[in-house]
Amino acid sequence: MSARIRAVFEDAGVRGWLHAVALDAPESTVEVDADRVVPMASVYKLPLLAGFCRLVDLSEVDPRERVTLDPSTRTAGPTGLSLFADPVTVSLRDLAVSMMTVSDNASADALLDVVGLRRLAGLLESFGLQRTWVRRGTAGNLRDLQRRTGLDDPDAALAVLADNDRTDPAGIYEAANASASTPRDLTSLLRRLWAGELLSPEQTAFVQATMHRQVFGHRLASGFPHDAIRVAGKTGTFGALRHEVGVVTLPDGAAFALAIFTLAARGDLRQPRVDAAIGEAARVAVDLLR
Repeated sequence: MSARIRAVFEDAGVRGWLHAVALDAPESTVEVDADRVVPMASVYKLPLLAGFCRLVDLSEVDPRERVTLDPSTRTAGPTGLSLFADPVTVSLRDLAVSMMTVSDNASADALLDVVGLRRLAGLLESFGLQRTWVRRGTAGNLRDLQRRTGLDDPDAALAVLADNDRTDPAGIYEAANASASTPRDLTSLLRRLWAGELLSPEQTAFVQATMHRQVFGHRLASGFPHDAIRVAGKTGTFGALRHEVGVVTLPDGAAFALAIFTLAARGDLRQPRVDAAIGEAARVAVDLLR
């Protein structure tokens, strides 16, 4: 069954890892090296969201608590509050929304500071995620990249990854050095989130609604270009890594959790063929499950 998906990855010039499962029949799966641990890039924001929402349920965090992000200290990035020139005061739950809908790095790091790495690790273990870990946020990833490249400027360090005439820094794509997971772990998380097994009904609805509001439609959603098909997702991008995980719901109500990780042979900032391959692999996986 996986040969068709492997062909999609090969045609796009990427290594690919995939797990897809029907939500109403967890024994029905499509897999391509689904137990390989891969750096998550911004997909780490999904387990962070789940952990934050569990803390809300436990009354350990008030989602309405307000924090102020100052441009001199908040994490840089291409979207969301990362771009703002002035201090911004926002609630924790709105940080979560910005983190998920536009992959806002500043919001994610601020939320991670509230949740805490050690506390998040315990939460992920309680969710049954045995091969998922969050080592650090985006700011930590940039510092690690700067250390590996020997460059003080984060933009210059990122440019090294995008330069196909330069060798990637040693270890930059090794899972042991990064926040990482397996496709199987992440579809398990999605399946349990959609089933309401991990969170209260209120927080379950919040997670699902927020993921449905993601603005990016160039990867997973590109394989389902029909208004009647709903896609809730979270992308991840770092160097040659292009990922997306999410839930696809068809007009008849059939729903499928998918996790697709890719590592391209090139590090170009724009890789539309890889993005499209993620959508095509998702479509093939859903077709096979149906």
